[in-house]
Amino acid sequence: MLDALNAIAQPAPAATGAISRHDYRPPAWLVPETRLVFDLDPAATRVTATLSVTRNDASGDPLRLDGAGQRPLAVRVDGVAIDDWRIEGEQLVVPLAGDAHTIETEVEIAPERNTQLMGLYASGGILCTQCEAEGFRRITYFPDRPDVLSRYAVRMVADAARYPVLLANGDPVAAGTLDDGRHWAEWNDPFPKPSYLFALVAGDLAVNRGQFTTQSGRGVDLGIWVRAGDVEKTRHALHALELAMAWDERVYGREYDLDVFNIVAVDDFNFGAMENKGLNIFNSRYILADPDTATDYDYDAIAAVVAHEYFHNWSGNRITCRDWFQLSLKEGFTVYRDQGFSADQGSAAVKRIEDVRGLRAAQFPEDAGPLAHPVRPESYIEIGNFYTATIYNKGAELIRMMATILGPQAFRAATDLYFTRFDGTAATCEDFVACMEEASGRDLTQFRLWYSQAGTPRVAASLSHQAGDGRATLRLAQHVPATPGQPDKQPMVLPLRIRVFGAETGRALGDEQLVLLDEAASTIVFDGITERPVLSVNRGFSAPVIIESDRSAADLAFLSAHDDDPFARYEAMQQLMLDTLVATTIEGRPDNDAVITAVANTLDDRTLDPAFVAEAVLLPSEGFIGDQLAMVDPEAIFRAREGLRRALGLRLADRWRDAYERAPDGPYVYSPAAKGHRRLRSVALGYIAASGADDAATIAFRQFERADNMTDRQGALGTLANGYSDEREAALDIFYHRYAGNSLVIDKWFQTQALSSRDDTGRLVADLARHPDFTLANPNRARALVGAFGANQRAFNAADGSGYRFLADQLIALDKLNPQTAAKLLPPLARWRRFDSDRAALMRGALERIVATPGLSKDVFEQASKSLG
Repeated sequence: MLDALNAIAQPAPAATGAISRHDYRPPAWLVPETRLVFDLDPAATRVTATLSVTRNDASGDPLRLDGAGQRPLAVRVDGVAIDDWRIEGEQLVVPLAGDAHTIETEVEIAPERNTQLMGLYASGGILCTQCEAEGFRRITYFPDRPDVLSRYAVRMVADAARYPVLLANGDPVAAGTLDDGRHWAEWNDPFPKPSYLFALVAGDLAVNRGQFTTQSGRGVDLGIWVRAGDVEKTRHALHALELAMAWDERVYGREYDLDVFNIVAVDDFNFGAMENKGLNIFNSRYILADPDTATDYDYDAIAAVVAHEYFHNWSGNRITCRDWFQLSLKEGFTVYRDQGFSADQGSAAVKRIEDVRGLRAAQFPEDAGPLAHPVRPESYIEIGNFYTATIYNKGAELIRMMATILGPQAFRAATDLYFTRFDGTAATCEDFVACMEEASGRDLTQFRLWYSQAGTPRVAASLSHQAGDGRATLRLAQHVPATPGQPDKQPMVLPLRIRVFGAETGRALGDEQLVLLDEAASTIVFDGITERPVLSVNRGFSAPVIIESDRSAADLAFLSAHDDDPFARYEAMQQLMLDTLVATTIEGRPDNDAVITAVANTLDDRTLDPAFVAEAVLLPSEGFIGDQLAMVDPEAIFRAREGLRRALGLRLADRWRDAYERAPDGPYVYSPAAKGHRRLRSVALGYIAASGADDAATIAFRQFERADNMTDRQGALGTLANGYSDEREAALDIFYHRYAGNSLVIDKWFQTQALSSRDDTGRLVADLARHPDFTLANPNRARALVGAFGANQRAFNAADGSGYRFLADQLIALDKLNPQTAAKLLPPLARWRRFDSDRAALMRGALERIVATPGLSKDVFEQASKSLG
């Protein structure tokens, strides 16, 4: 990778060498105890850190403490001020003799000027922290690495009127007032943790309190802290937290370990949330919800993220990662856990569909592009760039595959062993897999390739039938495409759930089998096959692979109606649609009859969950269609998809109107059944509009005006936003003025327009970037407009390159404020190799302009330079 980086002309001054996984060395010094005193002020906060340090090796190395952006005021060793400390790069170096000392540092930081939102910063009058991955060094000097675990005692002093609430990790131990209008609070966390899990919040906050009794009978005080006017919007999040705590006890045997569990919601946050021990800090979009301002998707996401961060208490906090190359140890496992929780709260089939759709939309393209990396990366320049779909979503699929291979009992025994053996330590991915082996007796040596090889395996599946001898033969072959730095790949272990069905009777011909494909090719023979078999493969998406089969359109239509695995039934429909759309894009001659018949059959089957029907009849996205092509043609893909949408809308017009009217009337209820009806109504409305029906805008606007919930209102707004009617302009204006001042809902207003399929979306987005309510300083707002536009394949890839210039302009400006968020929005430019030469040249030009920007951050430089390499 270094060679590729060095090949870029005039690298940015911020560029540095890569950090390699193989260079890991244990810390020279440990910090068993840490005491922090904060004199809080937005303009000038003083932080006094007292560290008990012990030597961890015989190297004789000095103590090196990481720091960034603070002003050092004093350094003391064992209570005595010293002057022989020095700054080397971004480290405070203290020469020390002997094996144990007490180090005290005093620094000053300015939270209100911290636009990076890493370390201690100000958000809407609240002081809060974000320390993962390397933000703690922006608060005070410390060995800021995940394998240095310490027990923290924290004292905060602040203006009592401005910051009446003072929170930190662990449990509260003391509080009091001072004579000068200030007050103080002390918190202790008895569990050793790395610095990235540190948290502090000071602000004028209100709380929604709850109580949870653990399985051992211990009471835990729960609190969700928000602005006073938002307390009513925290009920759903508090309920989700209680459900998650009970679920983790029941499914994994994990009990909460502190006396309090607090969540704080802030408006300015780079991530969705953070699992700091006992004090989770959340992006407000993943806490605040009521029917008028939050969609069903928002409600689901809140429950999932609350559960995810809570589950981290064990899979991330009690056991953390040894180094950042092991990031998926905590994130992949915890995503798998939160997916299981969400599946248990509603439709497991629909949840699996949603998870796979997300994997294909974000992780598969990542695996196929210049930013591809293994689940356990080998090197990085900026660790923030590795909070990716590969680490999270693909990492979860690795856990799912191991659970499938081991079976539920052995997998639970393995996780119990892992939690017991590594509690209170910093572990590795290897440690986790070794527990899987020990508890089950299985050899997972070859499976470990999933951690070290990048790329999405492709599996060719061909089923032949010899009618005379009652035998069918399935031939499987796997291939892992080359990725940057990994031209040659070894065969992976692929757990494929397989079943065959009779084409004439529609019944299953035998039980489901779990096939472990661990060679380049394999053959499976089915006996007792008395009719032509149809293959159902990778049922439940048991392996994160791309299946290339010889199944005909008729076979796929058959499976979409008869397969007894819900995901496989959905997958057959999607593959039928995808094959049709790819053929239309390439050949320009649509043959839509098979898709229309299959969709009609699905709509007519009243035994199906409406939520499942809604997912099954949705066409694959333009981006996913493009992923199937050697060269992406945005306009041809758009025409093919819109043509099929129009054909479905016209040919099935009565069925769409029936589906639209099928949802029961009544006030908003958040339940699996009600969500399904709303989802199907929104999908049906989209097809009514796609048909070109004269009354489509009228129907959508009527829904928009009458809706008693954001799900129906935004569903109607999204349909209108794609068109050119007067109702579109009226709805957008009404929506904006109704929710002016509610930043989370105005984000939806920006995002809906950025995702529009109108011909002039690029111009509209450029205008919106000049809107008084648009700001790059808030990550949610930047993602809502700039991020959404980058995901709009046709609009972003306008032939004149205007979309690329717009994104480059926004990223260069955003990098000066918040490099981490800027880097996350760059990947759409990285796909230039997939486009025609004219677009590719324009995209490269945008990347080269970004790389050549003076003072570019390491975050954006790494992403842009890798994309060019």
